[in-house]
Amino acid sequence: MSEKSTGAFVGGVIIGAAVGAIAGLLAAPKKGQDTRKLIKESADALPDLMDDVSTSVQFHVERLAESSLSKWDRSLLRLRNAITTGLDASKQESQRLSQSMNRPSLSSNADDPS
Repeated sequence: MSEKSTGAFVGGVIIGAAVGAIAGLLAAPKKGQDTRKLIKESADALPDLMDDVSTSVQFHVERLAESSLSKWDRSLLRLRNAITTGLDASKQESQRLSQSMNRPSLSSNADDPS
């Protein structure tokens, strides 16, 4: 599971639990006064629940940002190494070609009548 989907999953579980608790309270066979008391307690706990969700989401966002930055740095390093390797290979090929052009060719010596 990716870090992004993990954060979404955790948030979904927490929100789903809150909705399920409220639905359970409303469907419970209790007196209206008891149900209202439970709903009030649940509503009072909602800010703490939202703080927990916010903290969890922030944690996952920070992990995702760190992971992305690390992957970006590794990609840049691989790209830098590939460019350096390509430049070195190009220099070597240029040197090889210039050396082969400076050498007298065997076919031109064979055509020479002297």
